[in-house]
Amino acid sequence: MHTLKKRLFAALLLVTATGCAFNPATNRPDLVLMSEEKEIKIGREMHEKLVASTPIYSDPILTAYVEHVGQKVAKASDRPDLTYHFTIIDSQDINAFALPGGYVYINRGLLTYLHSEAEMAAVLAHEVGHITARHAVRQKTAATGAGVASVLSVLVTGSGVVGDVANLWSTAAVKGYGRDMELEADRFGAQYMYNAGYDPQSMINVIALLKDQETFSRRRARIEGKQQQTYHGVFSSHPRNDVRLREVVEAAGKLPEDKKVTKVEYYREKTDGIVYGTNTQESEKNRFNHKSLGFSLLFPTGWTVENQRSAIVGTAPDKSATLTIKVDKRDGNQPADMALRDVYDVRVLEQDEALSQYRLEGYTAKLPAKSADSPDRVAILFYGSRQYILEGKANDKPKNTEAATELDNLFMTSIRSFRPLRQTDINKPDIKRVRYVQANDKTTFASLARHMEIGEYAEEQLRLLNGYYPRGEPKPGEWIKIVQ
Repeated sequence: MHTLKKRLFAALLLVTATGCAFNPATNRPDLVLMSEEKEIKIGREMHEKLVASTPIYSDPILTAYVEHVGQKVAKASDRPDLTYHFTIIDSQDINAFALPGGYVYINRGLLTYLHSEAEMAAVLAHEVGHITARHAVRQKTAATGAGVASVLSVLVTGSGVVGDVANLWSTAAVKGYGRDMELEADRFGAQYMYNAGYDPQSMINVIALLKDQETFSRRRARIEGKQQQTYHGVFSSHPRNDVRLREVVEAAGKLPEDKKVTKVEYYREKTDGIVYGTNTQESEKNRFNHKSLGFSLLFPTGWTVENQRSAIVGTAPDKSATLTIKVDKRDGNQPADMALRDVYDVRVLEQDEALSQYRLEGYTAKLPAKSADSPDRVAILFYGSRQYILEGKANDKPKNTEAATELDNLFMTSIRSFRPLRQTDINKPDIKRVRYVQANDKTTFASLARHMEIGEYAEEQLRLLNGYYPRGEPKPGEWIKIVQ
């Protein structure tokens, strides 16, 4: 057998052995070392981690609406038999993303800036496109190096976390799948929209509003002398006038005017009252405030907190771990690392680092293994004349290194949340919501902004909410969004 034939034969054997699956979306075989069953299993594991560590928006009507539109698009896709799940993340950040195996997420913040059901369908269809094309699976090798906790933190909040949990899908999920795969998701998404009866041109509308957000973010960063936040998420790779995107949208097909599903009024009805900005009820649900000692700390989601006589103890739902806070008098000007060594009578600290947060200084470390009762992660923070000792302890030994690292990340997140008590911790600010009103002949965004407490850039935010950035005024009788 010739050398070339031998190589081809070997390659054929490799493809057969490793399970080369035919991808119905790309209409070609995928040379991947993963079955659909495995893809779904990994997606489910990541989803469970996400909902356990991330606030989910608890509006049953809006949740059902997103689920309905998402399923409508998914059924019109190239993988209609896959079970899809659509979730609203309770975050003000403008984002949407997908995990392998049928899991799609859209942030509450993005929903506030959309104007129709068709625009929401465009976002969901793009993410379904990533799933049907198996982009996460096809870029598995690009994902090595960051963990689930890091991935989910960046996806949901745009910020990183300390440490890693597991090497699952991170780089592609966080930074996007590259220009070609993003455009491929647009092409599939536009076709799924057309199949479901939505006008694919709505995808162009979403690009426009996201680009307005980027323009404002760039301008604000320049005024404040700060670095512009990098945007991660849906449609992030597109310029405003993207010729290639317009081509794939046109290729999806043009629906007759009487067949297009847009639903501006229905979307307005379903999103009226959606939370604007930070949802203080949800984001601070597990924050413990101690009025007499004047400190505040965020315990992990779902943990119970007990104010005992000599300590404050937070306990995991399954009793597998605790986080304890103790208070003592500070010993003069002793450095934090020395103070931590004195508390536990040790010379050597492991995985140690200095802490500097909310104008407080401190130190954290792991202790050398001494006994089964020793805490796993400790920290000391100086606040006035007092020093606060925080101890994180696993009551059940973690199953593996990954589980131990994940628990340590949980302890570190709480430790880093320790800060002096604020007045707003005692008197919770009212939650702000998006409301719809009709403009009259005297309505301007500048005049509306003067009556709304939504920060220094109130007029710009109102313009962004209503698609009038950077200029223009609403017409009499037009429905517009305000914040109350």
